[in-house]
Amino acid sequence: MSTKAETVGVILAGGRGERAKPITLESADYIRSKALIPLAGRRLVEWVLESCRDMGIRRFYVVTHGPENRNQIKLLLGHGERHGVDITYSRSRYDRYNVGSAGATLHNLEQWDLQGRALVLPVDSLFDFDLRAMQADHDERGALVTVASVSRTPAGIAHKYGVMRTDRTGLVRGFVEKPGLTELGELFPWTVGDPRAELPTNAGMYLVDCGRLRLLAREPELFRQAHQRLDWGSDLLPWLVRRGHPVATHTIGRLGDLGNVPDYLDTVRLVLNGAYDHMNRMMDAPDDAVRRRWIHETSLQTKDDLTGTTLAQKIDEGSVVIGAGVRIGRDVEIGPGVRLENVDVGDGAEVREGSTLVRSAVGESAVIGDHADIADSYIGPMAEVRSERARPSRLERHSAIGDGAVLWPGSRLCGVTVYPRLRVPALTGVPARTELRSAEDVLRWV
Repeated sequence: MSTKAETVGVILAGGRGERAKPITLESADYIRSKALIPLAGRRLVEWVLESCRDMGIRRFYVVTHGPENRNQIKLLLGHGERHGVDITYSRSRYDRYNVGSAGATLHNLEQWDLQGRALVLPVDSLFDFDLRAMQADHDERGALVTVASVSRTPAGIAHKYGVMRTDRTGLVRGFVEKPGLTELGELFPWTVGDPRAELPTNAGMYLVDCGRLRLLAREPELFRQAHQRLDWGSDLLPWLVRRGHPVATHTIGRLGDLGNVPDYLDTVRLVLNGAYDHMNRMMDAPDDAVRRRWIHETSLQTKDDLTGTTLAQKIDEGSVVIGAGVRIGRDVEIGPGVRLENVDVGDGAEVREGSTLVRSAVGESAVIGDHADIADSYIGPMAEVRSERARPSRLERHSAIGDGAVLWPGSRLCGVTVYPRLRVPALTGVPARTELRSAEDVLRWV
């Protein structure tokens, strides 16, 4: 049981990561937990855990779902020994009750007998926030729940984020679920014509009074909903506000959504360029602080198989150009004529002669062939983008290549998703947002 003065962490890690495919797929039928999404050399849940630990949280409760999800996370985190924290996991026999993010929260607060404050957060987002400031706002307003919020412009909100209507004290008076620009203009007329106007959106992280919330969860209506389906944003928070329970907001510095490929790539770019204060403190100091570059020593000393020179030599002579916001992990082989900018390259990867990668992520042991041109794309672990000088491959506009997939030279993909393990001949003209999930899908475009 937690004490009243202690804030514990409740991590909701049981989702299936449907939006983030193929990042959350190890194969077409084996889902990688969202907690294990790779980010800057580690798994997302490790960054989340250590960020919260550095702000004083030492006890964590992790809501998992199903054997794959539970086992993957436990193998990575154990019971927190390596991170200097204590971790308790939800019991498998209660998985059937974890229906919706709020339903899972309420059931497990009861099972764990939590009474004090808890910070409830998902595991597919990166948060930049000050826990002490959030706790101070929570206590000052006597809130049952304090919602972490991010200020966004109407253009950034339209059809993507829910908006909170607040009073002058910072208490929530209503919610608008993913409104369009027209509806936003009608509800908040003062924002029309002002490109700098911002509105508070729900960041998906909540500071809650566990004891009070557990009492409410026993009310028949909420109890029934929690056993059917109950989500935080669309169900529980509106229910609380309609009944006059104090729900407050607290503005945080930044939210990075890793729940889909475009947002994942954008978050990686922002992290590498220093936009997240907490990440800046937790990551190793960059080798070049001005351009924010991290190159592991083993990669600097790795020779390519064409010229036999090390990466350090190629950088010195100017045959490899590494721009701003680049992280290169261990034992990476970089060929001559390569250009990298705003790229995260995983351990053991190979980027061969003449390739250009910008605003992209390359997984561990992936291979990028000669003269490939890759922009705004995700290449999964062990994937291979074959490419030749005469038949260069090009990926752009949020293409995503799953684990172990192989593309033939001459491929041209724009906004296309390739599922793990597929072998894809040189394709062109495949419409954006196409998902190649099976060999049969591939054959349709050959």
